[in-house]
Amino acid sequence: MIRLMEPTSYDLIVIGSGPAGESGSAAAALFGKRVAMVEKSPLVGGASANTGTLPSKTLRESALAISGLKARDLYGVDLSLRREATVAEFMYHERRVTANERKRVERNLSRNGVVLYHGAASFVDPHTIRVVTEVPGHNAGHGHGGRHDHDHDHGPARTSELRLRGEIILIATGSGPVRPAEFPFNHPRVLDSDTILQLDRLPRSLAVVGAGVVGSEYACTFAALGTEVWIVDGRDELLPFLDHEVSKALEDSMHRQLGIEFLWKNRVVQCEAHEYGDITLEFDTGGRLCVDAVLVTAGRASNTAALNLPAAGLEPGHRGLLTVDAHYRTSVPHIYAAGDVIGFPALASTSMEQARVAMCHAFHQTFKSDLAPLLPTGIYTIPEVSMVGTSEEDLQAQGVDYVVGRASYAHCARGEIIGDQSGFLKLIFRRDDMKLLGVHVMGEQASEIVHVGVVAMLADATAELFNRTCFNFPTLGDLYKIATYNALLKREQGTT
Repeated sequence: MIRLMEPTSYDLIVIGSGPAGESGSAAAALFGKRVAMVEKSPLVGGASANTGTLPSKTLRESALAISGLKARDLYGVDLSLRREATVAEFMYHERRVTANERKRVERNLSRNGVVLYHGAASFVDPHTIRVVTEVPGHNAGHGHGGRHDHDHDHGPARTSELRLRGEIILIATGSGPVRPAEFPFNHPRVLDSDTILQLDRLPRSLAVVGAGVVGSEYACTFAALGTEVWIVDGRDELLPFLDHEVSKALEDSMHRQLGIEFLWKNRVVQCEAHEYGDITLEFDTGGRLCVDAVLVTAGRASNTAALNLPAAGLEPGHRGLLTVDAHYRTSVPHIYAAGDVIGFPALASTSMEQARVAMCHAFHQTFKSDLAPLLPTGIYTIPEVSMVGTSEEDLQAQGVDYVVGRASYAHCARGEIIGDQSGFLKLIFRRDDMKLLGVHVMGEQASEIVHVGVVAMLADATAELFNRTCFNFPTLGDLYKIATYNALLKREQGTT
């Protein structure tokens, strides 16, 4: 083992190069700090760039384009998939997008003077990080006739070790998929949200175990390409954190438009997978399901197991989660954590903001002191769903009197143009002063449309804002005007 005994000192050491790590390191560098980043993978960008956010959303867009699904509702147009799409076609755009994102991250780090180390990080003490990198063995020799003997090209791999000392440390190691013991993940067609990107062919049929966000998104993507899809879950409601009306509308649309079947109140107790033939799932209800492939989306666990946290004075919680305060500082004052490693909401967008808040606090900067109190949720199912604020069920539980305004894509000129017949915008206002309390969207560009509502709610806007606003025509933004008029009319009539 090669050792560098004297640690190199930095103002900040960031562990992980995902959205939180990148944003945190760039912020500190802009403050004039000397920053080092340690990334275990040869590729930068974390799960967001390589296995999660960008790949899954890009695959969704590829599925929509290849299948012609977006165009199926346009009058007189049929671009339905008429041939078997190859995996190379399906994955091409995803691989290009993720490669470009990695290059963007590398450029950002380089431009800000962040020193990047590739290797496995672990704590030696609260300020010292050990970085171990595997070094390929040297060439063991060639045959005398010039033939390269590939079986004996390299000697055994070695490891190099160096140590870094940081005044401040940011843990941004992200999370990875949980792998329940019932599933044989060594089988090439038993997949999790990482390995599904390694498919060599599109499955004929797919069981998605877990009706959370990741499972629902991938279910829609593959169903759009003609794969028979079943969603299996022990619960009886799709994405129960959504407004109930939106949840039911999404479930209905996924079934009606994509053919996805939901097997509610079924838990997998056994998964039998042989080298050839179908994979068989057995449920606690006694039922069985035979499919070509299985995607298990059983939640995620923080990537903290290899960090030797006790050496830093830290103790992880359930599934490796780290506990932080409002400034994203752990129980050790100079060690911060941000992103998936601290749990909910575990979004790329919130991870970036958390890291910026953490670094501003760590280096006594006033640029950003906290996160916005309202965080939008975007779910890239087909159709797309997004929300911010409260649901009807929340307000009913709180005893708040409210009024709902609705606007259908089908009754909006732009919605008619793009052929979205099922989309809608739902605005929830407090009845007495018509303050906007919740925004819920299902349909094309929902995750974009919600931002109008986010900004309005952050400004404590009432219905009067949308009443006075002139939206471009034809646009989906005009849905806000239509929904607001609907709510004002209901308020006048004394209905909900």
